[in-house]
Amino acid sequence: AICGHGCKYGECTGPNKCKCFPGFAGKTCNQDLNECGLKPRPCEHRCMNTHGSYKCYCLNGYMLMPDGTCASSRTCAMVNCQYGCEEVKGEVQCLCPSVGLQLGPNGRTCIDIDECSTGKAVCSYNRRCVNTFGSYYCKCQLGYELKYISTHYDCVDVNECVTNTHRCNLHAECLNTEGSFKCKCKKGYRGSGFDCA
Repeated sequence: AICGHGCKYGECTGPNKCKCFPGFAGKTCNQDLNECGLKPRPCEHRCMNTHGSYKCYCLNGYMLMPDGTCASSRTCAMVNCQYGCEEVKGEVQCLCPSVGLQLGPNGRTCIDIDECSTGKAVCSYNRRCVNTFGSYYCKCQLGYELKYISTHYDCVDVNECVTNTHRCNLHAECLNTEGSFKCKCKKGYRGSGFDCA
């Protein structure tokens, strides 16, 4: 089976036919499926869509059960958690709906973990980290663009000289480099390449 456009989060099952992994959709399985919008809803109270999955959490005064339902809890109501709570060995603990969030100093509200600055994010060498609330994603480095090549997506060099996105002087020639470009003044001109006289 050959899928010309590839299957980003899935596998090729027939000519240009992708079978998406759970949590993904689209012709090339490149779109995150918003499970929170499905009928019936997967969570009883509140639902948070995540990349390829989702998280359930409960309204204040309710406790999240292992099956995703919410049970009324007097102890939870007293703690006043932002995203509901769970009882561990008789102790009430507030919950955060994502591993990219952590309990704040008050032990009730959730604050974002910046995976990019803490070094928890894993991006390949030619990609840079972009922090989001509760998570992060990897974006191509400046001077590179995401392209589908043979069997997978990769960051490839943008040829600024061909795309005409360089800032070379009218009297300079553009030279493409990996991830960038250089400008060199033409014969009979002198300067940086951005300015030629």
